[in-house]
Amino acid sequence: MQNPVNKKASPNAVKLLNYLCETAGKAIITGQHTQTIPMEEITYIREKTGKTPKLRGFELLAYSPNINYDDASEECLTEIYENRGTLDTAMEWATSSDGILTFSFHWYSPVGGRDKSFYAEHTDFDARQILVDGTPEREAFFHDMDEIAELLKPFCEKDIPILWRPFHESDGTWFWWGAKGPEVARELYKLMYDRYVNVHHLDNLLWVWNCRLAEGYPGDEYVDVISVDIYLEKYAPTDYADDYEKLIKNTTDKKVVALAEVGYIPDVKMLESSHIPWAYYMTWSKEFCIGEQYNSTEKLKEMYQSEYAITE
Repeated sequence: MQNPVNKKASPNAVKLLNYLCETAGKAIITGQHTQTIPMEEITYIREKTGKTPKLRGFELLAYSPNINYDDASEECLTEIYENRGTLDTAMEWATSSDGILTFSFHWYSPVGGRDKSFYAEHTDFDARQILVDGTPEREAFFHDMDEIAELLKPFCEKDIPILWRPFHESDGTWFWWGAKGPEVARELYKLMYDRYVNVHHLDNLLWVWNCRLAEGYPGDEYVDVISVDIYLEKYAPTDYADDYEKLIKNTTDKKVVALAEVGYIPDVKMLESSHIPWAYYMTWSKEFCIGEQYNSTEKLKEMYQSEYAITE
């Protein structure tokens, strides 16, 4: 068993972490990211399998305080509008089910930027400046963090636990928080942890780290769940065993482990045989779930109708 890193973690946060620990290696929790308010991915899974995922991922990008609407593509604006109000949807689902919430945050750069400015190519925002006292970048970073904290507080007040995964994929350079290296993202994560735990007292959060590089790991004292995002170039049946071994080698073997994002769902028959201890997986939204481009109906049914898989 594993204790939350936040010593004041809420009862339901403690309960959820215990559940993840108990599940890992004995079963896998099914998960699906939802990109729009209607959650058409969930409808699709229900229609194809007769079941729905135990874990649902929701996106906070539309809540970014600094969105440049005047210099945004149609694709960018569509994504923002599709995600508006997603916290209300998450709250409604969480209070009417026994499902598990996880939040992603494609954070539009706190200063400057155009279009989808969570991408480094669309902003000259330098995350290293956040680590320097008195800079406009640091001030804007804390401003945005505090605004998001206020939006998360209703979940805390109801003790609805959230698998909180900030600064994800910092082993890559495509997001502004990872563009200057995983060490910078690591320090941003620690700043957020301190702010959210010790100032805002968001004790319902379980802290999910999402980087497979050793130099990026914040340390066991900051992390409840270690995770990785994997998008294979082409389909091959896999339990992602090699990725598991690399992840724990570079981070820690003392934490519960998850597939935070995948394009192709893991092969449930292989997992049932190998017992690689992924606590959960979450398939990304839209075409990664809907249709046959990534996950076939056959594989979807195989997962959701397996006794090894935990559904809602």
